[in-house]
Amino acid sequence: MVAYTGIGSLPGDDFASAVRMTFEKVPDFPYLPELPARGPWAAMIGRGLGLPSGLAADFQAGEWRLADAPGIDQRRARACWRDDLDQLEDNAQGFTGRFKVAVTGPWTLAANLGVAHTGRVLADLGARRDLGQSLAESVAELLFDLQRRLPGAALVLQIDEPSLPSVAAGAVPTPGGFFRHRAVDLPEISAALGWVSAAARPVTEEVILHSCAPWIGPGKAWPLASLLGERGAGLSGVSLDVDTLSGDGLDALGVAADAGAQLYLGVLPTGVAPLSADRLTDRTLRLVERLGNPSASALTLTPACGLFSWSPAQVLTGFAALRTVADRLADELGQR
Repeated sequence: MVAYTGIGSLPGDDFASAVRMTFEKVPDFPYLPELPARGPWAAMIGRGLGLPSGLAADFQAGEWRLADAPGIDQRRARACWRDDLDQLEDNAQGFTGRFKVAVTGPWTLAANLGVAHTGRVLADLGARRDLGQSLAESVAELLFDLQRRLPGAALVLQIDEPSLPSVAAGAVPTPGGFFRHRAVDLPEISAALGWVSAAARPVTEEVILHSCAPWIGPGKAWPLASLLGERGAGLSGVSLDVDTLSGDGLDALGVAADAGAQLYLGVLPTGVAPLSADRLTDRTLRLVERLGNPSASALTLTPACGLFSWSPAQVLTGFAALRTVADRLADELGQR
């Protein structure tokens, strides 16, 4: 069976409707939706800082910054998580199967979170370490809470890292915009991601790194050997926008699949209106052939990124197309 699922963000601010939609339209692999339209506390950085044991932060002048005590927007972010999980529990009674929840990764938080004197957490080695370890603790608490609420679910953790390529390449601008923060080397990047994946292991074996940004760091492709498996960051797979991958990147992805990695293929472009099922099928079949026709059980089809910019009708159209393509791909691979 070839699975399909969403990435995270959806349009609108009605969480109850959004979570019902994910269970109705993505019944075999639903996920916890994110609704950035609700406010900065519900967008990626605010949501990442809203986890239970996160470092204290405040939102001022359009920027999140570390603080001595949680500010009002961080308290709203934590309340938003609690309310979302309560509504999820109400709508998921008796659910069995894979269920995915996303958290903002340590490097995207470090690249976007301000701190006194050094500009951003990214510039401070000790602050980066504290942030990564705090995030790992929060992720463990979140997953144990989800396990309690959804005892029949097989949980999947998605770590969102759109800023990771810029962190590795030394391309993150300083607050003034005139300079760039120094690149962080791969061993440190892998270590922080490893803390998060290790914290998730008591609850789930499936920890996925998601990024819709192209790799611009050292080398020509995502450094999957530094990220996947016990020799890397302990991740079990990656979720990437396939249109950002070069030939070398596709080769690396095929090798990863051969080694047992889970591939979440962002085949549905999100910067345009939803593709028809036929067009999406053609591009997906070509991609899977390029990857060496990996096992159907290793594949999950997704949008390239979140669907915040789409209308609700487009979201439904996109998921319907993904479902059709997943069925066709399973037939092509001979594994329904």
